[in-house]
Amino acid sequence: MEQTEIILRAIGVLTETNAMVRRIAQDEEAGVESAENNLGALVTEVFPRVEVPGDAGPAEAGQAVADAYLPAAISLVGAFAFLFSELADLHDSGRTDVSTADLLQDLALRMSRADNG
Repeated sequence: MEQTEIILRAIGVLTETNAMVRRIAQDEEAGVESAENNLGALVTEVFPRVEVPGDAGPAEAGQAVADAYLPAAISLVGAFAFLFSELADLHDSGRTDVSTADLLQDLALRMSRADNG
């Protein structure tokens, strides 16, 4: 999965989480399943399936998993760090005319254009 696609999926997770938090604030019975499902799907797609040979020792098995997961973890953390930075910059600028949802939508559009262009 390319970094742009990971960022776009992270935007989806953040957008759904933001909406979920608002729903819960209005109705404590509101569920969190959708946001959890989106995050779970993103993690499942980003992290590769790792095949460890049956004769691998603990150190070899651990190294195989670490080698496979480290790039994915860096990409996923990088995507959320980028989005946090964008949201923090908006907050710190004091702008009140742009909501979190508006910024996430704008970022998604820009990232989609960059990915297609």
